[in-house]
Amino acid sequence: MILTRVRCARVLQLTLAIIKPDAVAHPLILEALHQKILENSFIIVRRKDLIWRRSDSERFYAEHKGRFFYQRLVEFMSSGPMRAYILAREDAITHWRELMGPTKVYRARYTSPRTIRAQYGLTDTRNTTHGSDSPESAEREIAFFFPEFSVQHWLEMEEPCFRAGHAEYDEQRQIHTALKHI
Repeated sequence: MILTRVRCARVLQLTLAIIKPDAVAHPLILEALHQKILENSFIIVRRKDLIWRRSDSERFYAEHKGRFFYQRLVEFMSSGPMRAYILAREDAITHWRELMGPTKVYRARYTSPRTIRAQYGLTDTRNTTHGSDSPESAEREIAFFFPEFSVQHWLEMEEPCFRAGHAEYDEQRQIHTALKHI
């Protein structure tokens, strides 16, 4: 286990990050994205590998039903394994979205060439990652992927430890854990 020393003045924000099937299909890309998360000072609160049924995909993307890309997105997101993360840091939503880059891969390659989507994305649907766009959607999306996780409990019980830098990275589980005994 590696000790993490991240001291933050403000309350840490949570966001949901998804590594989509196009990236998970390539273990080297998946590992590179995991390292990118760590290199960008995100705390990995939870991590889960999963495969969606079509109905899961339809429920998650229900707000897009009727839009031209809906069917393609539903099919793709239920086409193979993916990885979901709960990430934390100051302004986590903004930082994760900046790290992902623009949704459209072509635009990302020209305007933000160092972003995840520019480097690893294939198309606008197969664009490697998803991230929450607001605190409200983060809470809703975290509950969808991690129904056993309580945002409120985490904020009250674990967030202060992480914010104070009392955490360690567990390489085997690939998540950070709070050190409550300090």
